Amino acid sequence: MSAAGSLLAAVPVAAVLLLTVATRPREAGAVAPLRLAVVRAALLSGVYAVLVVEVLGALHALTRPAFAATWLLFLAAAATAVGVRRRRATLLAQPRTAASRPVPVGAVVFGSETSEPAVVPGAAESGPTPTQAGRAPSGRLAVAVDAWRTAGRGERLLAGTIAGLVLVELLVALLAEPNNFDSQTYHLPKVEHWVAQGDLDFWPTAIHRQVTIPPGAEYLLLHLRLLTGGDQLYNLVQWAAGVVCLLVAARITAQLGGGRRAQLLTAFVLATTPMVVLQATSTQTDLVCAAWVACAATLVLDGLRRRTGWGAILGLGAATGLTAVTKTSGLIAVGPLLVLWGLAQLRLALAERAASPGAPSPGVATSSAATTGPTAAGGGRRPRPVGGLARTVTGSVLIMLVAAVVVGPFLARVTAEFGHPLGPPRLRESIPMERHDPPSILVNALRIGHTAFDTPLAPLRRAGAEAIIDGAGAIGVDPQDRAITFGREIFPVPAWYPDEDRVAFPLAGALALIGAIVALARPRRIDPERTEPLRAYAVVVLAAVLLHTSMIKWQPWGNRLILYALVLAVPLAGLWLDALLRRHAYPGRVGARRSVATLAAVTVLAASALAGVLAVSYGFPRRLVGTGSVFTTSDWDTRFVRRPEWADEFRWAAAAVRDSGARRIGLAQQNDNWEYPWWLLLRQPDGRSPELVSLQSVLPERPPADPASVDAIVCTGSKPACAKLVPAGWRLEFRGYVGYALPPGR
Repeated sequence: MSAAGSLLAAVPVAAVLLLTVATRPREAGAVAPLRLAVVRAALLSGVYAVLVVEVLGALHALTRPAFAATWLLFLAAAATAVGVRRRRATLLAQPRTAASRPVPVGAVVFGSETSEPAVVPGAAESGPTPTQAGRAPSGRLAVAVDAWRTAGRGERLLAGTIAGLVLVELLVALLAEPNNFDSQTYHLPKVEHWVAQGDLDFWPTAIHRQVTIPPGAEYLLLHLRLLTGGDQLYNLVQWAAGVVCLLVAARITAQLGGGRRAQLLTAFVLATTPMVVLQATSTQTDLVCAAWVACAATLVLDGLRRRTGWGAILGLGAATGLTAVTKTSGLIAVGPLLVLWGLAQLRLALAERAASPGAPSPGVATSSAATTGPTAAGGGRRPRPVGGLARTVTGSVLIMLVAAVVVGPFLARVTAEFGHPLGPPRLRESIPMERHDPPSILVNALRIGHTAFDTPLAPLRRAGAEAIIDGAGAIGVDPQDRAITFGREIFPVPAWYPDEDRVAFPLAGALALIGAIVALARPRRIDPERTEPLRAYAVVVLAAVLLHTSMIKWQPWGNRLILYALVLAVPLAGLWLDALLRRHAYPGRVGARRSVATLAAVTVLAASALAGVLAVSYGFPRRLVGTGSVFTTSDWDTRFVRRPEWADEFRWAAAAVRDSGARRIGLAQQNDNWEYPWWLLLRQPDGRSPELVSLQSVLPERPPADPASVDAIVCTGSKPACAKLVPAGWRLEFRGYVGYALPPGR
């Protein structure tokens, strides 16, 4: 990566940091305001990044100068917002009457939140005064130092483990080349197609996932590709998404009443989950999806106790749209969250109306600044509540409109190409459940649970699988039925090994499940003052899991598909663990039982920490030690850790094609073959993309290139399939997985 590329890559980071400062809430009632500012900055930046790609793609201007200009403009806007905020903070600090006090910029950007403060015991960021909200960085550092000084040894150990894992993951993300299997097949090739074309138009391809799978995460990669000229920073997208997940999960814990220890426990359980550890250094898309879902969840929880401002409604629309354009399965959780938000807003409106004499009739919206008659004390004026049903319906429509702006252009292209917004029939039938009768859903849920809770104990795995298979037969369901099973996969499969695509999460999953059950059945054991929010949130989490198991087929890689639900559920685990630890000091027999429970909880946390450390140390396909270590493996070989025998084969074929002087090169491949190495090996000497065209196409309206129109052919997978595409008289060479064909004389 060049020096210019490094500088350009720093521009989005600087813009996000400035946005975090500009959108930090000033109101005293905000829970964990710094983390809320991170959510706001992430959503604003994410929507901006998606819309830049869509607009420049429509203008056929997906170029480095265009992207650099847009990010410099965004940086300038963020810096201006910070300047305006500081000037208004200075004005607010001056004595003035309440009537002349300006509106904080945070309220302008994401809506006013002026309700009663929500007190969060022990939360370092909760309930700041306006002065604290505008605190200088040195002041915030002093607060952080004081929090560390007052923390107990256990809290310091939790925080240190989290920080250590995040930093080591950052190191791995920077050192390792992208080597995820799906990324070689379709995540990264689609980025290269966009760069080569200069737009987002679909192209002929044998790999339908290059055009049919939502591209939100790849849009973010496209920014890095054009700004830096390569893929050196690709892994940082998922790493940043992992950090957002940790921060937002901790904020959700605070919103549900958890203090500092509960928030640390939540972040600890999530940070040590092997799936999170491994995906944080990957070019997969599951953590990105989970981050957008978590952002939606924390904004919804803000709306349980106070009316949501219009800016926060825009934030919910942004989170919904970003989830949809990244991974549509995330909408399985966003849907119940939005239902919870709507019900809470209607309930608050009714409560406000009942408490406000002379309020307007139901459904009539009024300005939030409007006032009614004087109160009994002091002659002040009581705020008049805004309309109930009408405002909630309007807000819901606005959420859908914002989401449509974000995901609409992609869905429009898919609909125009395939006649359906969800793509071709093969996509609509391969992943979603095709049977929805209760026995089939039950069997699917049991299989998904078996894979998610898998352990290294093979006898336990076999016993569980046999029980599920026998039980399925007893209720008349084939456990391998293609209508409830992805592709030709066979249940069960081992999923305990720390592989980024399938590793199970038995510890985090069990803790989250216990926390959800306790929050639903006995919320007073967690927090006697927040029983309703706890129950409501637990219902949403369980609803998301049930919907997922009734809508998504079982597959060996299903654990990563449900990662968004795990991120949502872990705050309940943190809250339950904190409640358990609070009760350990009682004397007598009950105290003894609680001490045993506390010891068990500490043991589980220690095992979780060990799992996280082993995942980052020995996890696959990026590890610190052992065969394939990022320290001892070459950049090229790192890309092929999953298939080391292919590394030399790709180089051999690419060298022969380059030596022939070929310019226009045909691709012969199947649906799950690796395409990305060709884009790296056949790149022009000046860095421009090679001219690669597909000789096969699964898009009915986009015919493949004529083999006679290319100068060379490169093949992966099947030699017989490649031979059928090679013109007569051409020379075909093949080694294992890779081959090439050249015309006579080359």
